Amino acid sequence: MNNGTYLEGPQRLALRHQQCDSCGAVQTLTRLACTACRSAQLTWKDSLGIGTVYAMTQVHRAPSDEFRAIVPYTLALVDLDEGCRVMAHAVDGVRIGQRVRSLFLQQAGQVHAVFRPLLSQGNPNAGGADT
Repeated sequence: MNNGTYLEGPQRLALRHQQCDSCGAVQTLTRLACTACRSAQLTWKDSLGIGTVYAMTQVHRAPSDEFRAIVPYTLALVDLDEGCRVMAHAVDGVRIGQRVRSLFLQQAGQVHAVFRPLLSQGNPNAGGADT
């Protein structure tokens, strides 16, 4: 089961999730069994990092000294296209319901996922550049 973990993802520049080999359900974080069918047959996979913002908040009080330099910052809950929800930083201006893509930035010696708007198919200027 353990061919990597959720927390190793950012170091590899990837968001990671577990997928159940029995029913195909996906879940985040490290779990010993599938939350849908209770199978212990789980495989770690890398996400494409694309999803839709479900909720967001602005953080004005740093949880630690490492984050004090970037206050205020935005945290977002994002429903990834693979079917699971993750929490990560987001760039200013991201909105609920907006399509986003993850990128990775280094802050205080650690790599963090950050979501930014995904380029709109119909309007090349909407949402910024997307490579």
